[in-house]
Amino acid sequence: MAPQAKPGGGNRLERNDRLVRLALLVVAFSAVSVLLVITVFIVGQGTPIMFRYGLKSFLAGSAWYPSEKLFGLWPMIVGSLAVTAGALVIGVPLGLSCAIVLTEFSSKRVRGLIKPIVELLAGIPSVVYGFMGVIILVPFIRETFGGPGLSVLAASVILGIMILPTIISISVDSLQAVPPSYREGSIALGATRWQTVKMVLFPAARSGIIASIILGMGRAVGETMATIMVAGNAAEVPGSLLAPVRTLTSNIALEMSYATGEHREALFATGVVLFVIIMVLNTIANATSAKRRKQP
Repeated sequence: MAPQAKPGGGNRLERNDRLVRLALLVVAFSAVSVLLVITVFIVGQGTPIMFRYGLKSFLAGSAWYPSEKLFGLWPMIVGSLAVTAGALVIGVPLGLSCAIVLTEFSSKRVRGLIKPIVELLAGIPSVVYGFMGVIILVPFIRETFGGPGLSVLAASVILGIMILPTIISISVDSLQAVPPSYREGSIALGATRWQTVKMVLFPAARSGIIASIILGMGRAVGETMATIMVAGNAAEVPGSLLAPVRTLTSNIALEMSYATGEHREALFATGVVLFVIIMVLNTIANATSAKRRKQP
């Protein structure tokens, strides 16, 4: 004889199920709540001084002298964009090339050995990257190309290396997620391995690859310690790749410890500008990705 269900057992299971769903919903929205709190706090602290002095003078001003009430962020904005662009120029080709080799032109044994090592690079503290840059890269740039060595180029190289694990790991996973039938069909039609990668695998894995670039870009824009150590931290618009530069994150980290009054408000406003830049870059990248996915 089959065992009979206990009276009220079904109601208890439904109640427990609702409680679990509610708990998971609370956990899911907690991250959104934290982001909302951070956004409201930064905007509330930073926007008043921006409107007090005017957005144009604040964003387009070229002089940053807080003691003289000059809060021009243009040199730091240009510096952040220049360093991020340089990091992407270095990191994206290297990262995608490594992902292609690991996915299509290496054995499972080699991939199983190299991929974990690449992922370990993400766990190295940024100060270690900065230290290696100061000891090795900066003297090399100074002796080879001239200038102080602490420059846009040094920061771009260091950040380009730092974003490699993100780009490689996500790109490898995206390429491996492409159905094997895509590869087999392309090769059966007479395409070479490289033609298969270029014409079949890349379009199929495009969204994941773009996501890896977006995450790498976010890492480069938000990096602080390594940039402080190798960029030179001069609050001036860089005239070349060999000129020193200060980024928005470096500006906040260098001066927040002693800033008071309007100086402190200006640093919060720097955070607002940084937040907006990251949002704009991500929106452009996501819009580009969506547009390409709609194309036949």
